[in-house]
Amino acid sequence: MRIDYKISDKFDFKIFLPVLILNIVGLAAIFSATLNNPQAAGNFEKQLLFTVLGYILFFITYALPTNTIKFISIPTYIISLFFLIIVLVIGKKVSGAKSWLGLGSFGFQPSEFAKIATILLLANFLTRLNNNIDSFKDILIALAIGFIPIGLILLEPDMGTSIIFFSFILIVLFWKGISLLGLFVVLSPGFVAVASLFGSIPFIASLILVLVVLFFFKRDLFFNGSVFAINLAAGFFTDNLYNALSPHQQARIKSFIDPMSDPLGSGYNSIQAMVAIGSGGIFGKGYLQGNQTQLQYIPEQWTDFIYCAIGEEFGFIGAMLVLSLFLIIFLRLLNIASSTKDEFLSLVIIGIFGVYFTHFLINVGMVIGILPIIGVPLPFVSYGGSSFLLNMFMLGIVLNIYRTRKNYA
Repeated sequence: MRIDYKISDKFDFKIFLPVLILNIVGLAAIFSATLNNPQAAGNFEKQLLFTVLGYILFFITYALPTNTIKFISIPTYIISLFFLIIVLVIGKKVSGAKSWLGLGSFGFQPSEFAKIATILLLANFLTRLNNNIDSFKDILIALAIGFIPIGLILLEPDMGTSIIFFSFILIVLFWKGISLLGLFVVLSPGFVAVASLFGSIPFIASLILVLVVLFFFKRDLFFNGSVFAINLAAGFFTDNLYNALSPHQQARIKSFIDPMSDPLGSGYNSIQAMVAIGSGGIFGKGYLQGNQTQLQYIPEQWTDFIYCAIGEEFGFIGAMLVLSLFLIIFLRLLNIASSTKDEFLSLVIIGIFGVYFTHFLINVGMVIGILPIIGVPLPFVSYGGSSFLLNMFMLGIVLNIYRTRKNYA
């Protein structure tokens, strides 16, 4: 009993075991989704290889000195920006986005690496602030750290990954203790940007609302003018970005509002995904027996739509098992972040939580038809080498912090 206590005191099985089960479920679902698809030949074997590499990376990261995490924050951020620039020049297009660097038969997605790099530098900067993040200058610097990679990713263009970045940045700032005014400064450009997609009248109305809120906070003219200028720029930038998107990416946004408007085109995946989930019933159709999965009604189901295969073949029980495992992981991450006394390490964990949670929320949401289809994988479950390696690297950081948490208490 004493040995078990010592092991559990250094290694958090409460988060590792749910991840391991999700990984096993994911491999089973990938095997099923690729079984009868010649285009996916070899994908299951590739994922097995990345799984082995991922766990090796996890244990290496777990064993590193914890202070290494802060030491590498600046160089990793610079390297990540370098790769994001390189991919715009020599990257290859996948699904309309120039976001991959080819490495033989394998591919590397720099935006995945940029996620943890941005989290580390943002946590490093916020830790240097004595109090909560309140000043306009501090908010702008924090946003610049996050929005530089976002801007490069939007140039690919990869809207889904950009949303992931914005979400975890917001979660980290909230954890730091950003004021209500600061939260408005961060959120309002996104609100205006979305409004601009619906036409000139919603765009103008959103700007008027921003002015009303700024008047309510009663700040000086320079501050109000700066915030309004940022919102105005966000609206024009989003409108121009939308016009620059490829037709299929624009169609994805339109199909979110009404998938039935183009059931054989942009709304096809959304409709078929909901059919697959609904047809599974309580217990599912049985492993390797799903019609939607085995007959390839959903293109590339082993990636962003892997949850469909689970829902169809394992039913409501299998789908709820996956949701329950993610809930355990999220609660455990919040618990570790709350109990970690070192602010930098706590912010890093909450940033990792933000990445996992946003991926989960968007992926499951788009599969069941409540969110747009923007191409976001399900952590630890979907096929994908870059994303799996990043997820295991981040998990290694979390358990590394857990291992040495008493040293910083």
